[in-house]
Amino acid sequence: ARQRLEDVEAAYAQKAFAEGLKVPPLSELQTLEEKAARARTERKKLPFVERAPTGRSKCKHCGEPIGKDDLRVALAREVAFGSQVRTSAVNVHVGCVVDEIDAEDCVTDIDGFGATLRQNSDDASLAEEALAAMGALDDSPPSDK
Repeated sequence: ARQRLEDVEAAYAQKAFAEGLKVPPLSELQTLEEKAARARTERKKLPFVERAPTGRSKCKHCGEPIGKDDLRVALAREVAFGSQVRTSAVNVHVGCVVDEIDAEDCVTDIDGFGATLRQNSDDASLAEEALAAMGALDDSPPSDK
């Protein structure tokens, strides 16, 4: 229903389901689709930097915990399962960013990294703090791939 709500609405209009089959109200499905659409538009683009809300996450590069309120950078990593490959976010310490970007499965581009991090982060001062802690990263504009 999330991907083809118009087909579900047509099925409800035609009552194209077995008599006595318990189905949720159409308005409930429409509300769920609206929430999903909002979540898609609010999803953060990678890479970005934020303060860790808890101390429970671990750096995907070194495996050490990322402390509560420490800066963490979310990078894009390719994850393969079965015959599919998807891009997933991984959180790393600021000090592990350069090494993680060099990893084979990391798909975050070093070209224009600074500009992209600033653009995608909610707080520009956090991006500046993170970039200063990372040292010399290429700060040229992102390349068109």
